[in-house]
Amino acid sequence: MLTGAGYTLVFAMAAMIGGLAIGFPVAVMRMASLAVVRWPASLYVSMMRGTPLLVQIFVIYYGLPSVGVEFDPVTAGVLALSLNSGAYLSESLRGAIQSISQGQWRASFSLGLGYWQTLHHIVMPQALRVAVPSMSNTLISLIKDTSLVSVITVTELMLATKEVIATTFQPLPLYIAAAVIYWCLSLAFEALQRKAERRLNRAH
Repeated sequence: MLTGAGYTLVFAMAAMIGGLAIGFPVAVMRMASLAVVRWPASLYVSMMRGTPLLVQIFVIYYGLPSVGVEFDPVTAGVLALSLNSGAYLSESLRGAIQSISQGQWRASFSLGLGYWQTLHHIVMPQALRVAVPSMSNTLISLIKDTSLVSVITVTELMLATKEVIATTFQPLPLYIAAAVIYWCLSLAFEALQRKAERRLNRAH
């Protein structure tokens, strides 16, 4: 079970990194003035948030092979979690970026900085301070959502628990133990969240 918990942590971190890699460009696309750029990003966010994660896992692992696209269970699980979390992270980042006043943008442009320079040097450092709580919630949710990849035979905490139950026939204490492990992982990330918030709020 502890080995499964280790895999759960790895899956959650990999999905968080993948989700950020997807979420940031999607957030920028969602704020674009051109509809041809904005609409695909909006469709992606709506589809990911409007369908169950379990269905997304099934589509990627069981559905895509029918059109010639096949992934191993680990890759399929991480991809599904990344795509799902990317939609939520994009909204967190978009809201944080839009919370920065337009005066910051205009002042930066008046100094000769371009859009991407302003976004990178002026806006994002301030937006991250706003986005940390919601991004941390997404990571904590990812830790719990990794239990769903057990349906495609990925060995994480929940599947490891089921395997132990199959040999010991003691479901109640083992499921309670699994819940406690998930809780401890969540508490650890809550502590990291508070530390990150204190660090980012030092100037405020």
